[in-house]
Amino acid sequence: MIDSFKSLFTVRPAETPEERAAAQERAVRLAAGVLLFEIVRADEKVTDAERTVMHASLQGTFGLSSTDCDALMTAAEEQSRRAASLFEFTSVIDSQFSNDQKKRVVELLWLVAFADGAKDAGEEHMIRKISGLLHVAHPDFIDAKIKAKSQTTNS
Repeated sequence: MIDSFKSLFTVRPAETPEERAAAQERAVRLAAGVLLFEIVRADEKVTDAERTVMHASLQGTFGLSSTDCDALMTAAEEQSRRAASLFEFTSVIDSQFSNDQKKRVVELLWLVAFADGAKDAGEEHMIRKISGLLHVAHPDFIDAKIKAKSQTTNS
């Protein structure tokens, strides 16, 4: 069953521009999911609140159905746990997203970090690392954190 989920998000050599675009979109979705899951597990406690925010973030960002989002989360969790480094995922986002989109990714990372009501040092360290790999400027990193924090406290 996991293999069928993975096949939804695996980049294959594509023959047409439409197939290449679809493969690229799957890669971007998976990369974003992996980065979000890295924050979910950064404090070594995977909570329902964090998973809920991750689900909402992916579903809202990519316009996914709940079923497709569940499959993406399953694949992202598996890839996150098997990955040797973040580079393979950050490089996809870095090459495909604008500066504003990358800032939004950092904001989503912060939303996940704040989801359980406590920001852990491991979560902040991981977000800083990802932000650096995405080449997000420090002022944008801070703005994303402030925006996410205000959304969390106003909810």
